[in-house]
Amino acid sequence: MKHRIFIAVNLPEDVRQALLDEQKEIPRDLPVKLAKQDNLHITLCFLGYIEEEQISRICEIVKDIAEKHIAFSVNLDKISYGPPDIMPPRMIWALGALNKELSEINKELERELLGKKNVRDFVPHITLGRIKEWQWRRIEPEERPAIEKDISLEFEVKTIDIMESRLKRSGAEYTILQSFPL
Repeated sequence: MKHRIFIAVNLPEDVRQALLDEQKEIPRDLPVKLAKQDNLHITLCFLGYIEEEQISRICEIVKDIAEKHIAFSVNLDKISYGPPDIMPPRMIWALGALNKELSEINKELERELLGKKNVRDFVPHITLGRIKEWQWRRIEPEERPAIEKDISLEFEVKTIDIMESRLKRSGAEYTILQSFPL
């Protein structure tokens, strides 16, 4: 049996709540499917569909990477459309400042789990809502609301989590399979 797996940083409850409060400011007439509170996280590495017997090896790799790092802080500083320079935008997200530790963990995960030699710096982001493209295209460009807000939410990253995503009619449901302390 295959499992849809990704590696993530889950957020403390107070940060999730603050982001939910920010979601409430997104104009209701904007064609966006808002992320559920339990689904707010930073994806470090998306693996896709993985055979069950591969999960224990993934756990070993993530554990080894987590043991090389210590806890650190992340600062979320902006809410905007994303990804940048793509039209139509795919989402509304909370962006974080570049973070050396998070970028290094991302590079190690992608190298060890996907065989990628990633040279770009990882920009932490949290999806607040996904834009419904066909409805977005029906809005006249000058009528599309600007989404650009400075925020300041800081939290400590203490663990890296292996997550499973189950796609359902009501949206994705995420489950922590294993959590590894830094």
